[in-house]
Amino acid sequence: MTLEMSGKMDKYLLDTNTIIYALNSGFRLPKHIYLISIINEIELLSYHKLTNDEEYILKKVLSNFANIQLTHKIKSKTIEIRKKYNLKLPDSIVVATAIVEKATLITSDKKLLNLDFLNVIELNNLR
Repeated sequence: MTLEMSGKMDKYLLDTNTIIYALNSGFRLPKHIYLISIINEIELLSYHKLTNDEEYILKKVLSNFANIQLTHKIKSKTIEIRKKYNLKLPDSIVVATAIVEKATLITSDKKLLNLDFLNVIELNNLR
């Protein structure tokens, strides 16, 4: 269960569901710059059924990505998005992080895939 990077260097923010799918399916990430939001790390590592071995693997995998902390700009954009689009708070943080970081969001969340103001794709469309 590893995420290996093997192309062109674009910037992508991985959503929590994307990380889980990639790990479980053995998906090989093409060579790009990959980011995760602090909220992704919290969601993944706080899963109540996570074993010690799974936590170790997750931490090792997550260490390969730039972890974007909650900044003032991300906080402000999160508030704006949450008010305007009524997204859940974690989704609002992830979307705001992608926008502030000028990254394409990779997700399988249908609600996020349909946001017309966001650069967003599904993992299987990543090249």
